[in-house]
Amino acid sequence: MKRKIAVAAALAATLLAAACGSNEDSPTTSASGKVDGAGKTLKVWLMVDAQTAWKDVVDNASKRFTEATGAQVNVEYQQWANHLTKLDATLAGTDVPDVIELGNSEFPKYVFSGGFAAINPADYENSGTWLAGLKGACDFEGKTYCVPYYAGARLLIYRTDLFKEAGLAAPKTYDDFLAAAEKIQTAKKSDPKFGAVYMPGQYWYAAMSWVKSTGGDIAKQDGDKWVGQLSQPASIEGLQRWVDMVKKYSKADPTKNENEQAGIFAQGTSAMFYGNAWEQGSAEEVKKDPNDENSPLVPTKVKGKLATAAMPEIPSFLGGSNLGVAEKSQNKELAAQWIKAFTDSQSMDGLIKANALPNSTALLDKAAAANPALAPAAQAAKDSWFTPNAEKWADVEKGAVLQTMLTDILTGKKSVADGAKWADDQINATLNES
Repeated sequence: MKRKIAVAAALAATLLAAACGSNEDSPTTSASGKVDGAGKTLKVWLMVDAQTAWKDVVDNASKRFTEATGAQVNVEYQQWANHLTKLDATLAGTDVPDVIELGNSEFPKYVFSGGFAAINPADYENSGTWLAGLKGACDFEGKTYCVPYYAGARLLIYRTDLFKEAGLAAPKTYDDFLAAAEKIQTAKKSDPKFGAVYMPGQYWYAAMSWVKSTGGDIAKQDGDKWVGQLSQPASIEGLQRWVDMVKKYSKADPTKNENEQAGIFAQGTSAMFYGNAWEQGSAEEVKKDPNDENSPLVPTKVKGKLATAAMPEIPSFLGGSNLGVAEKSQNKELAAQWIKAFTDSQSMDGLIKANALPNSTALLDKAAAANPALAPAAQAAKDSWFTPNAEKWADVEKGAVLQTMLTDILTGKKSVADGAKWADDQINATLNES
């Protein structure tokens, strides 16, 4: 299968084609050995999170890099709102960043288009235990094109007051989770608006996590073709388990996604929801005027009443970022050396102190011990997953295939088996389109 441009619009395709071309036979960039960088300056693009939360880690890695290579480092911090538009325009020229950070779900498009140079994972510390939910975005046709940087995990966010009233502790098994939902929902049965678990019907990241929990999958590559896996028995088992839980314990709209779940949960009509760790804060405080970005935060009904725990026995789809060496960089080996310093254990220790999860399962227990606030997320991140690394996967997402399947099942339009078969057919047609 050839590496080709996979973009959403003609303009983006033109920009990426000019930027990247085809790198199918490009050599692997080494991060080992000594590199003379005297008189050179490395350009690094990092997202603004690094500037606001762990700039000291960035500075320390750059200092160590300069001492080792003699090269200087110019770090330019980017905003999430416009970074992809800016990147596409920049890659179309010749003055490109040497090192680029992208969100893990953003990386595949640029890997498929040839935007990043292949790297040797063995050159990087902890590469044998990189988080699967980050590493999955880096792998393509037997090569690796990026280095996991940091992560955030989806987990269970629950009402401590309702758990205390019911005499419950945070669930340690999936059966515990269901028992807690049953007990709290029974206690609140007089409130027709109350659902023990807030789980919107089109929350496919959650549904697919349940599918993964029983050994199921979304799609797998078989030679040159992709084959949908949702109608396989293991996938049906996990999907049915999710559907049963949602139908019994959730009052969320089956036609809505998770984008507004923290704000809805803040209204106080649920005991638990499944979200990113940062959504706890979003549920506890909201802007007084939601239409004014400068509006002060005000407490909600659940302020001070929330805690987090790993969702037991459910793999987590991670948020987070990876780092890559631009294919058009004139300083590839230096770029690889800087990434090596910025993702080593010393740098990961700094990220842990800044409340970010490290890039390796081998460091998660250390993170939990050093920063107890990270413990639930660290536990959740031990078992993670990533979407099928297919060139056309973005088209599956844009086509709302999984969302439509879930809504059709929850509203009774299709059975679980029929919905899964329909989704497999759509996935097969989309991923294998020439």
